[in-house]
Amino acid sequence: MAKPIVYFTSVITPESVSALYDRVCAPLQGKIAVKLHSGEEGNQNFLKPDFWRLLIDRIGGTVVECNTAYPGARNSTEKHKKLLQDHGWEQYFTVDLLDETGPDLSLPVENGHALKENFVGKDLAKYDSLLVLSHFKGHPMGGFGGALKQLSIGCASSEGKAWIHSAGQDKNQRTVWGHLPAQDRFLESMADAASSVVRYFGGKAAYINVMKNLSVDCDCCAIAEDPCMADIGVLASLDPVAIDQACIDLVYAAKDDPGQAHFLERVESRHGIHTIEAAAELGFGSREYELVCVDE
Repeated sequence: MAKPIVYFTSVITPESVSALYDRVCAPLQGKIAVKLHSGEEGNQNFLKPDFWRLLIDRIGGTVVECNTAYPGARNSTEKHKKLLQDHGWEQYFTVDLLDETGPDLSLPVENGHALKENFVGKDLAKYDSLLVLSHFKGHPMGGFGGALKQLSIGCASSEGKAWIHSAGQDKNQRTVWGHLPAQDRFLESMADAASSVVRYFGGKAAYINVMKNLSVDCDCCAIAEDPCMADIGVLASLDPVAIDQACIDLVYAAKDDPGQAHFLERVESRHGIHTIEAAAELGFGSREYELVCVDE
């Protein structure tokens, strides 16, 4: 079987993102959900609406988000909608808060490590295809955040996020944080949840990761460290496992970057690679890939 292709460019612009999307020949059709991270209030590192506008306008996609399961400016529909407006998303795009109203959409998890079902915002059912636009960076709990995190935590409803964090034990966002499972179990739950979303869309999905503003903290952090590594580039693929693996490999390859050790400490101390390992075991992506550089 041929290895999945991951396209790469070191040029990070709206135009290069759009061009890489063309390279991947995304099989998207019908109504397209565009999952991205809209940024927590106070976060300085998330990728702003202007960066994504060219591509989203081209494909006529709808920006989709879900409420969070931790205290902040996005853990209720009312607050989240205000922040989406304050950050400029509604100025440019149609935005759908997938779990604005319930009940959640339950997706089955086939042969999951920890989960048997995954709870996503019910409005996900309105869409025929999915484009995942990820700002690749570190993460306080997962070690790193890329396509797999967007598919799992990102598409999960508020209660679904608590369900994943608790490895399927608790959907109550007020109580889950005091009863978190062992780290690997949480990472396996992310892989489980991601698999259910991939299978729900049945191949009608594509992934773009942007390695810019490489902080050890996620865009979900109101108080985040400034980037510690130099920008690396943009990647695109039809395989969410391969694209995240490729990003991790590019971080390890950046041996001359003085911030590499700090970034890798975050990834390794949280055993972040285990999410990729667990996802590959579920069979919805490959850790082996062909990296195709399109820089001239």
